Amino acid sequence: MTEYIKAWQCIGCGKVDVPQPPCIGVCQDRKVEFVYASEHEEALARAALALQRARTLEALVRRMAWTMPRDGEWERSYRVLQDQARQTLATLASEVSNLDCSVVAEGRAGATSVS
Repeated sequence: MTEYIKAWQCIGCGKVDVPQPPCIGVCQDRKVEFVYASEHEEALARAALALQRARTLEALVRRMAWTMPRDGEWERSYRVLQDQARQTLATLASEVSNLDCSVVAEGRAGATSVS
């Protein structure tokens, strides 16, 4: 589970500070790495989409691997699988487009100026 903390960031130099209530003033600063929550959420969304895409494509490949048409039905089966593959690809392209649009919209909504 991800734990989020609220922090202050200097609009001039970018310094991040997270004061802790029990601080007695003998703290030492150490270099750490972090990501913004919005970037983390975007990465999680993209990872979830990638997992769903992999599962969808795996199901299609499984159908292709285990479908055994009857004699004389090879071409018809191939055409049906082609149609399913095209539909799957169109759906996947739509999902990626929707994710990209929502990320752009969130970016615009999150862009605020500090006065």
